[in-house]
Amino acid sequence: MSESQRRSQSAPRVLVVIPTYCPGEQLLKLITDLHAQGYPILISDDASPVTADSLLRNARDNPDVHVIRHHRNEGIARGLNEGLLAAIDMGAEFLLTLDQDSEVPENYIDDLVSAFAALSSDRVGVIAPAVIADISGDITYPTHMIDTVMTTEEVVQSGALWKVTALEEIHGFDEKLGIDAVDAAACLRLRESGHLVALTPAVTLRHNLGDSRQVRILGRTVMVTGHSPARRATMVRNRLALAPAEFKQSPRHAFRTVRRVTVNAVLGAVLGKNRAANAKGSVAGLLPKKEHE
Repeated sequence: MSESQRRSQSAPRVLVVIPTYCPGEQLLKLITDLHAQGYPILISDDASPVTADSLLRNARDNPDVHVIRHHRNEGIARGLNEGLLAAIDMGAEFLLTLDQDSEVPENYIDDLVSAFAALSSDRVGVIAPAVIADISGDITYPTHMIDTVMTTEEVVQSGALWKVTALEEIHGFDEKLGIDAVDAAACLRLRESGHLVALTPAVTLRHNLGDSRQVRILGRTVMVTGHSPARRATMVRNRLALAPAEFKQSPRHAFRTVRRVTVNAVLGAVLGKNRAANAKGSVAGLLPKKEHE
C-alpha cells in the first residue's frame, strides 16, 4: 500500500475549525459535544487577552483539540483558512466551521455529512442547516431548487460543512474582509465557479447572531443586530465591496442584501442603545477605510 493510500485511510472525513476571540465557558461545552462525535478540532484564537488563557489551556487538554494562539487580531477569515490548510494537510474531505458560541446537537456532524452524501448533484460546495435557531426566533433562507437540491445564495458560516476541494478552488476565505461578510464572499465565489450552496432540513444549529432580535415591519420579519458602531461600519463597507460581483451573479440576491443591510442600519439608528453612534458607524461604512482602522 502506498503512503498516499495509507494516509487516505487514516484521514478523518471532517476537520472542525472554531475561530475564537475572548471565548466563554460555552466553548468548552461545544468542544465536549464535538468530541463525542469523534472528529478532530482546530481552535484558532484571534489574539484574545490573557483573561482567556485558562479557558484555552483547558480546551487544549482534550487530545483531539489543537489550539493556535495569535498575538495580533486579524479577524475570523484567518482562522477559517488555518482550518482549511489543516484539512488539506490531513486529507480531510470536509471542513466544518463553527463559532465559539454555537450549539450542536448529538450526531450533528454525521447527519450533515449524510445529508451532503444524499444530494443528487456533485456541484455542491457547501451545505448548511436550513434553519438556524436564534434566540430571537428561527432564521431561514430564501430557497431555490436546482438539480433537485435545495439551494440558496449564501449561508452563515457557523455550522456549515464545506467541501475542501471547492474551498481550495476559490482560494479559501477572504482575509481582507476580516470578519463581516466572510461567509457571503466565500459563497459568492463558489457560485461564480459553478458550485451550489445547499441547505438541509436534516439538522438545526442553535446560534445567536450578534445579539440580534426580530421585529415586524410592514408585514415582514426583519432582523435587527446589536453590533457595535465599528462592526456596523465594516458590515456596510464589506457588503458594498461585494455588491458589484453580487449584482452580476444574482441581481435578486444582491438587491435583497442591500435592502437588508440598509434596513438594519436604519433600525440600529432609531432603536435600542447607542443610536447616534450606530448611525455614525453605518455612515462610516460608506466612506473609504482609514489607514489606522
